[in-house]
Amino acid sequence: MLTDAKCRNATCPPDKARARFTDAAGLYLEISPAGSKRWFWKTYADGKEGRLALGSYPDVILTAARKARDTAKLQKASGIDPVQVRKVEKLKALTPAGDTFKATALEWYALKLESWSSHYAIREKRNLEKDLFPYFAARRIGDIEPIELLAVVRQVEERGALDVAHRVLSTAGQVWRYAVATGRAARDVSADIKGALKPHHGKHFAAITDPFKLGELIRVIRGYQGGPIVRAALQLAPIVFQRPGELRAAVWAEFDLDAALWTIPAARMKRRVEGKKNGDPHFVPLSTQAVAILRKLQPLTGNGVLLFPGERSHDRPISDNTLRAALLTLGYGPDVQSVHGFRATARTMLAEVLDFDPLVIEAQLAHAVKDANGRAYNRTTYMQHRATMMQQWADYLDKLATGADVIQFKAA
Repeated sequence: MLTDAKCRNATCPPDKARARFTDAAGLYLEISPAGSKRWFWKTYADGKEGRLALGSYPDVILTAARKARDTAKLQKASGIDPVQVRKVEKLKALTPAGDTFKATALEWYALKLESWSSHYAIREKRNLEKDLFPYFAARRIGDIEPIELLAVVRQVEERGALDVAHRVLSTAGQVWRYAVATGRAARDVSADIKGALKPHHGKHFAAITDPFKLGELIRVIRGYQGGPIVRAALQLAPIVFQRPGELRAAVWAEFDLDAALWTIPAARMKRRVEGKKNGDPHFVPLSTQAVAILRKLQPLTGNGVLLFPGERSHDRPISDNTLRAALLTLGYGPDVQSVHGFRATARTMLAEVLDFDPLVIEAQLAHAVKDANGRAYNRTTYMQHRATMMQQWADYLDKLATGADVIQFKAA
């Protein structure tokens, strides 16, 4: 048995790589030729000897080393591997920012920020700062109970913002899962309350899919009496059916009117940051009708950068609200037809009325085709098919506008 005096006076002979002084029940003090002294406890697993470091002497005195040994023995008797426990403790000690909810959330946010679009990053930060930090910022994330998180998210529900409530819970869940991964929490408590929220059914963008009503809409668009720039954008929207932001911010350098092609750079597409940086551009074949509209617009804005510059500043495109307001002026509110809804209009009628292959339509919508496991697998561009489809779609809109040769939906 060791005594404190023996520990204090023990040395390693110069001809040995190390010296061991045993105590009891597997505890021993190991001394190097340089004079460092460290406590170890012998362990055995699968017939092999191992050891658990218990600290350095004299920082850990004899009685403290014995207590650490006894704790490790109790863990092992309970089926817990004390060596693994120590490894986890060391990993937790490497966590730099602390274990509060705010520290964990900010560390997670900084880790993910580079892979997010600016819009998504703003939304996640707002969820944290507005709805989660006021209640949990200084709390240890591992101590927060599911009922507490539910109470916070239900306050968002009470504002009538069901979609926001679900987003806040999603943000919280990502923070908790990061906390679990970094040893700050034992489990993701957000998973326990998903079923306790009011269901939220997202609203689709309003879109006309009736041929007669669509014909009426095309006629009133062509009769729009507003400015020529807005009129051109409004006329192009149903013909090219790209996202409103992609249309509004289009620049003349993206268009080859002789080749009847609009090339939208990856950076302007609705994609993750990686897709924006390294993805392929999106090609939009232009019908003869679309080219005609653009050639008529060219003398007005062709000397500048943007197709549709705003009135206040030619360096910025027309706003999100400009086309919405134009449709509203024509009697089409957001509950009847939205600008984004022209995509749904085209998607539905190209498949159901004009009988085009959904894969070709999805490619023109710039949607990734997924397999059963949600992985994007089909990278075919279908350019020739898409060019044919876009021309037939524009021709069909002309026919609807004149009231001639209206093709009805197929009977179910």
